[in-house]
Amino acid sequence: MFKTPAITFILITLMIDAIGIGIVFPIMPDLMDRVGAGNTGQGAFWGGLLMAAYAGALFLSGPIVGSISDAVGRRPILIAALTMLSLDYVIMALADSFWLLLLGRTLAGLAGATYITATAYIADISSAKEKAANFGLIGAAFGIGFVLGPALGGLAAEISISAPFWIAAGLSAGNALFGYFVLPESLEPDKRRPFGKRDLNPFKSIFDAFRLPGLAVPLVCIFVFEFANMVYPTLWAFWIREVFNWPTLYIGLSLAAYGVLLASVQGGLLPIFIGKIGEYRTLMLGMGSAVIGLIGFGFTGSFTALVIFLLLAALADLVPALMTAMASNQTDEDRQGLVQGVIASLSSVAAILAPLVMTGIFKASVDEKGIYLPGAPYLFSAVLVVAMVPLVIRLKGHASA
Repeated sequence: MFKTPAITFILITLMIDAIGIGIVFPIMPDLMDRVGAGNTGQGAFWGGLLMAAYAGALFLSGPIVGSISDAVGRRPILIAALTMLSLDYVIMALADSFWLLLLGRTLAGLAGATYITATAYIADISSAKEKAANFGLIGAAFGIGFVLGPALGGLAAEISISAPFWIAAGLSAGNALFGYFVLPESLEPDKRRPFGKRDLNPFKSIFDAFRLPGLAVPLVCIFVFEFANMVYPTLWAFWIREVFNWPTLYIGLSLAAYGVLLASVQGGLLPIFIGKIGEYRTLMLGMGSAVIGLIGFGFTGSFTALVIFLLLAALADLVPALMTAMASNQTDEDRQGLVQGVIASLSSVAAILAPLVMTGIFKASVDEKGIYLPGAPYLFSAVLVVAMVPLVIRLKGHASA
């Protein structure tokens, strides 16, 4: 009786959160124009800095928030995070300079506990065999949110550039209020652990997580894959604008299409693949799809090829849920929040560095003075995914039977 309503609420929470995030993606080029960021290449660079600021704040707060949720429970952290996200979107709606946008994204990073705590919540109420499929449902919820978010963002931007942010603020605030009244606590008092001074240091928390038996390899794999996969949210709108010259509405619809595929893969195909071929083979299927998809985006210039490689990019999203489940299955109940916070923190480090690297490569690849290859960042990401294969092979023993 407890699991189904709780999982349903968490999925709704994450779906609305994803709408709030995805609603911004298609308007990033126009948003950079509003604050005077310059041409497409320069706009991509400054947009990358915004993403890096968000990730930097999440890096610092992730392990701390996860550890706090291990001590006080998941419910209060989720509600507080959603409230702060609402404030972030209000700031971004009102921002008329890059520095106000930067402040807003930094606050959002500090409030990035939504995903961390929701994942720990799912881990609390799932058995070892259920975790991969349930973490896949988290991805599916995000996918549905990205169906609605970018499409809504593209449509709302036709009214005003601020409209998507006001919508996101309302959704986050409404969801925080909803959670206050209906969300039960998942972590019983006897399964909590004290919050100490060591938990305030994200570097020590990450070090502690790497010292836990069996966690080092999946954590490294998560970091490298997240770094490579950041090429999509960082550059999709700018790459589409450069290669296809699509308007904001079409960019939003393309992201919505990806959301449909993501929800289908993680909510539908993931449990089927796990049941048919097991967690490890499913992981390798996702890895192979990631490499082929990234290479395809590196060279494609046609709409037909775009559709084909978008399908493979969606299959690549089998990987994060499986790696997260493998890490979670190596962790005791009283440290699920810590480990999910560390995973979020490592993903944040990737998200700090990747936008800077990817936008730098993109800027150079569309520069008139150099070789014109706007897909160069995708090819770089493909090399990273191939390089991590030896480590992924070592994860075979981490998969559930």
